[in-house]
Amino acid sequence: MDSGQGLRFKIASEESEIEQIYELNYRTFVEEIPQHEPNPAGSLVDTFDKENTYIIALKSGRLVGMIAVRDKRPFSLERKLENLDSYLPEARSVCELRLLSVEKSLRNSMVFRGLARRLALYCNRKGYDLALISAFTQRVPMYRRFGFVPFGPLIGKPGAFFQPMYLTRAAFERHSAALHHMRSVGETK
Repeated sequence: MDSGQGLRFKIASEESEIEQIYELNYRTFVEEIPQHEPNPAGSLVDTFDKENTYIIALKSGRLVGMIAVRDKRPFSLERKLENLDSYLPEARSVCELRLLSVEKSLRNSMVFRGLARRLALYCNRKGYDLALISAFTQRVPMYRRFGFVPFGPLIGKPGAFFQPMYLTRAAFERHSAALHHMRSVGETK
């Protein structure tokens, strides 16, 4: 899928894309949000890397955004939050969305919207009716606009606290107007 601005959205499949995912993961979750310890390689491979489906944004062949989707349990949230299911509404097919990252210089661009649209198509095709996230606390208002509901206590550590949240298919459908509105005004908040 091409946005018309030289952006391409797809599921990562090439070795060069995977290497760029690890580098963007490092810049975001080590350098910007101090969730993980620095390393000399400047690369961060996710614990669930082999089980993740990475939806990516490319600009001139360079990775500029990503989000990971995974539906195999236990989820990362289950490692941090006891009795996860007790917080959740009834669902048939659950996925966890992780590692949302967009290059800083492109955060108020088409990248986030394109990732969100591609993610929605993917999740719809897979039949997920509940999505889980660990939202960086500064981004909780953005996720609420899309219908995500906070639950449970904050997880993480100082400088890298996250709010567990979920999104039902029904809430997404009700709040999809927010995505349409963002597309029409041409900005991401």
